[in-house]
Amino acid sequence: MTQTEKRIYLIKALLREQPGFANLNIPASEQGQKNLLRSLFNIRMPISVSDDFLEVQDSYLQEEAVRKGIVALTDLPPIQKNIYLWKGDITTLGCDAIVNAANSQMLGCFCPCHNCIDNQIHTFSGVQLRLACDRLMREQGYDEPTGGAKITSAYNLPCRFVIHTVGPIIQDRVTKNDERLLESCYRSCLEIAEGNGIKSIAFCCISTGEFHFPNEKAAEIAIQTVKEFKGQKKSGIEVIFNVFKERDYDIYRRLLRADR
Repeated sequence: MTQTEKRIYLIKALLREQPGFANLNIPASEQGQKNLLRSLFNIRMPISVSDDFLEVQDSYLQEEAVRKGIVALTDLPPIQKNIYLWKGDITTLGCDAIVNAANSQMLGCFCPCHNCIDNQIHTFSGVQLRLACDRLMREQGYDEPTGGAKITSAYNLPCRFVIHTVGPIIQDRVTKNDERLLESCYRSCLEIAEGNGIKSIAFCCISTGEFHFPNEKAAEIAIQTVKEFKGQKKSGIEVIFNVFKERDYDIYRRLLRADR
């Protein structure tokens, strides 16, 4: 099957799960089809799926990852020893683990084609990720506390694992407790990474997007927590600070260069 044939197969299979969409026309354009497929991935509940579907989905998503371009850790110049700063799409990183800024339900973003990192990671890893998160949360029996983290396979992403963490949501002003909770996010992820033999981890800018944590303060906490952890544990884990916005890149570059 070509990529187009795989995409149409997946769209039709997902539409059959949604009785209300029975008469929906599949767009003729490639981008229209991709947007529809992503939307169907996004709204799909964590329900069982056939092996045939997974075989086509996995082949499709892995080829899409290759076409987007996979960025290896060796492609990045360190800004400090074992610390890297990179601006780009975290779902293209071929490191051991990437960090997902999740919500407390840990099931991913259900809003079609939303631009948050949670949506992107769940989209390009495949439907297995939501199923895995659902199993974890059912076993736990309650929402993930702010500052906590969970690990799953990365499925069709070029990394090996996804570590999901729940950052604090800022309603008005940042409190000391908010700062402690954000620090806990980074420390929880690093502890899980160390416990699973992970040698390299990419952090997104936790809580700074939809959760409204001020960018500069969040970067200060991120860098300080990572360096304290590495020093206390004598850890050689390689850490990538992944940013998507130029503003965050400038903040991290300034802070990391000043702290060398």
